[in-house]
Amino acid sequence: MTNPYINSNLNQKSLTGGIDGAINKAAKELPFVPDNFNAAGFLKGVLVGAGVAYLLTNEKAQQTLFRAIVKAGNLLECGVEELKERFEDAKAELNAQK
Repeated sequence: MTNPYINSNLNQKSLTGGIDGAINKAAKELPFVPDNFNAAGFLKGVLVGAGVAYLLTNEKAQQTLFRAIVKAGNLLECGVEELKERFEDAKAELNAQK
């Protein structure tokens, strides 16, 4: 019995398509890039590294990031308090029905 949701004709080349495939294909055409070089992965690493370096060296970016984290924490804390309040309301309602 076969699973109708799994396409058995799917091959590895179709999985590596998209932007990654286009970047790797363009990089293979360059004369100084080795055949087994993953250009898409390298570019992702460069972008992530650049972002981390920017955050580590820019004080204003750090302040903005930390403010966003504090706001998200406060929002989460308010949500937890609201859930506690609803739980207590439900508990009081059940006790009132007894």
